[in-house]
Amino acid sequence: MWPSLYNELRAQIITKIGSDAYRIDHIGSTAVAGLAAKPIIDIQISVRDLNKIETLISGLASLGYHYRSDNDDLTKRYFREAPGTRRTHIHVRQAGSWSEQFNLLFRDYLRTQEEDRDQYARKKYELANRYRDQREQYVEAKTEIVWDIIKKANSWSQKIGWKPIEPDL
Repeated sequence: MWPSLYNELRAQIITKIGSDAYRIDHIGSTAVAGLAAKPIIDIQISVRDLNKIETLISGLASLGYHYRSDNDDLTKRYFREAPGTRRTHIHVRQAGSWSEQFNLLFRDYLRTQEEDRDQYARKKYELANRYRDQREQYVEAKTEIVWDIIKKANSWSQKIGWKPIEPDL
């Protein structure tokens, strides 16, 4: 379900922003088969210059995505769906940046490491039950396991010579 929905959204995005994107990737929990996930599609659009995205902003706006200029994470530009439509988070990051690579490595590692994927899923369920209506606390509580996984992913990446899969563009 998630891959086909992502592919549909990606196709729509490509028609509006085309060459403004270096790569477009499905990230987050819905990008990892078998991982517990909230019904939110996370899309990462990598661009050559994070400070030159005017065309991208207007293209995504024409698809109903709202630019969130109040986002306090300066390593990305952030877009959300229009009210009443399917939850979609679009993260625009600088191609080759640490934040871009972090998300791709985390995804690729969990796609191949079933034990860590399942441990992460169990922790997400536990925290979701504990912080049902407290999103910020839920995200903060996941920090420790995310860093434990990324440490393992870093070692794994060195052993296999990891590089991101070809972009979905």
